Order: sequence, then C-alpha cells, then structure tokens
Amino acid sequence: MLNNHSLKLNLALIKPNYKTILNHSIHKEQFFNLKTLILRMPKRKKRIVIKVGSNVVAQQGGGLDLKSIEQLTRQISVLNKEGNDIILISSGAVAAGRSLITPPKKTDEISKRQLFASVGQIKLINLYAEQFAKLGCLCAQVLVTKEDFRDREHYINMKNCIAVLLQNNVIPILNENDVISVTELMFTDNDELAGLVSGMVDADKLVILSNVKGIYDGAPNKSTSKLIPFIEFGDTKFESFITSEKSNFGRGGMLTKCSMANKVASMGIPVQIADGKEANILIQINNQLHVGTLFKPRKNISSIKKWVAHSEGFVKGAVFIDEGAQKALQSNKPTSLLPVGITKIEGSFKKGEIIQIISNAGKKLGVGKAQYNSDKAAELMSKKNEKALVHYDYLFLNNELSK
Repeated sequence: MLNNHSLKLNLALIKPNYKTILNHSIHKEQFFNLKTLILRMPKRKKRIVIKVGSNVVAQQGGGLDLKSIEQLTRQISVLNKEGNDIILISSGAVAAGRSLITPPKKTDEISKRQLFASVGQIKLINLYAEQFAKLGCLCAQVLVTKEDFRDREHYINMKNCIAVLLQNNVIPILNENDVISVTELMFTDNDELAGLVSGMVDADKLVILSNVKGIYDGAPNKSTSKLIPFIEFGDTKFESFITSEKSNFGRGGMLTKCSMANKVASMGIPVQIADGKEANILIQINNQLHVGTLFKPRKNISSIKKWVAHSEGFVKGAVFIDEGAQKALQSNKPTSLLPVGITKIEGSFKKGEIIQIISNAGKKLGVGKAQYNSDKAAELMSKKNEKALVHYDYLFLNNELSK
C-alpha cells in the first residue's frame, strides 16, 4: 500500500507533463502500475491506429460509459505526449443516441439508425473532446463513408486530411457517418474502417479493443478455453474456434475482426485484439507486454497495394483469366495481368476503377486497378505484346493473405 510520502516520491520520478494526467481519477495502486509501465515504454515514435468497439464505450443498459472513456483518453494522452501519432476509431454514436431518444415503434430500422447516430454522435464527440481537453490534448472529428475510399483521389484526400491533423498534434477521431451511410454504402463495421485507415496511414500497429481478452481456442466463457497469444501470419486454424455472434450495440463480431486482422497483417501491419475494459491496456500493449492476441504480420507492402487490398467493395467489373495467367500471377515473380491471358470480361469499367480477377473455374483470385476501360480490354483480349490491363503495383491477390 502506498503512503502519501511514497506517492509524492513516485510523482517526482515521472516527467512533469504526466503529473496531471496520471493523478486524474486514478487509485494509488493503479497509479503505481501505470507509472511503472510508462517508465519502461519504448521511446521510438510510432503511428498507432486504435479501434474502440461499442461494447467498450457503451454501458450494458444503454448510454456511454464515462469511466471507460476516461480511462481510454488518459492512456491515449500518455501515448500522444510520448510523441506517438494516434488515430482513434470509435464506435458508440448509435448506442449513445439510443439512450437519448425513443422513436415511434413504426419507425423503420434505417431511419432509427440515422436518428440515433445523428443525436448520439454529438454526445460521443463532445465527451471525447471534454476528456482530452482536461489532459491537454486536442482532438478532431472525422466522419467518413465507404465512398471516401472508392478511388485513389478520394483516398489521397482522406489521407492528407489525417496527415495535417497529426502534423499539428491533433488526435483524429474517426467514425462511420451512419447518418448517410445506409445499405450498400455502409462498411461491414468499424473494424473494416480500421483496416482501411491502418493501410492508408502506414500504421506501425492496429489495436482493436473489444469486450473480450482476445482469441480463444474455444468459447471465451468456458473455463477450459485458453487465450491464443500469437497467430502466425497465414495461419487460419483459429477460425474454427470463432463464432459469428455480434456485439450488443455494434454490427461487428469476432469473425469479422479476425478476417480484417488477417488482411491488415498481410499488408505488413501487426494487429492486436485485446480487452478495452482492462486497466492500462494501451500502455501495456505499447510496452510490448503479452496481452490479448497478436496477429503477426508479413513483410510490408506499398501504400498503393494497401489501398487496392481493401478495395474489393468497390469492384466495377470482372475479368476471367486462363490457367497460364493464373499460374503467372500466383508465382513468386512480380507479374502484371496481360490481355493475352484474359478469356472473358464481365460488366463495364473505366480506367482507374477496381476490377475483380477470376479464374476460368470461377475462383476469385484478387483485385486490381484497371489501366484502361472495359471496351479497350475487350478489344485487346487474348492478344500478345499489349499493355497490361492491371500493373503489378496496382494488383492484390488473395493468395498474398498467406504468403
């Protein structure tokens, strides 16, 4: 048990800019543990994307969990003041709105979601802004839709927006704009958004905070189940342990989290899934302590390929290729998709749009950015010595998820 004298001594050991942060709403025992972790934290600047699920920031009975948000903002401010770039992706707007207003029973589900999101987003961002201000940090709201990632130009605009915020030491807080994002315009969930943003900003790490400690080799609520600390890149055996059950407030479940984590790891970015309610969880992760489940990454890939990798939802057309082209693309040698190997074209696409690449047997092989439109592709189909329809730099194959 710490006495007043030892607490004063511990305060003196910590850099002055932590004094206010760590003494705010924190027990002496928690303070000591957090102080110890901070003193051991690595000093190299990192860019970390943190995704916080609805079950972390929302109370079980509805409304926002102030204590949980206070704990998260306090940890993020510590990482920020260490010189790390932090991008926060936070769910919770719909959960917040649901506690503030009750629509008539006849209101359809899409309208309800728009209503809850409109009312709740103000509550959510104001609470974050208030908590960060107490800690000497400035945050910004960035609401996005799937359309913002649909082409390279929109993608670069979004990337520049986040970059200028980070350059000015502002913490971007992203959330899907549920007010206008409906049906096909919606992300699968904020896990998908987190994956897109991680690739966009060349993150050093993606942290997904949920209401479970990580991936288990069985049902998390069973005493016989054990936490899986590491998942090697390309290993998919763990998928048999995971259910498709979704959270109480959000759209996502552990299955979608793991699918997205695999894709992000394939881009060279490590992904850690952990319990967002656990005390000082972000400090522990940044200090490389063994908490949660870490998806180990493959070697890094270019930022352009990272964009293409997450563009499957924006496919405008498809090309079918023969066995020879398939073998060439899936070999270890960098290979572009040439017209000579194309056997059929489906749909209409323009230059610069994303197209699906499919084998003659009907297997989806990957996606790529077209260097010319579908009319020209049809004209050049099966011809030799012609310009590649998809250059290697703008090509992402599904087998790269396990290479």
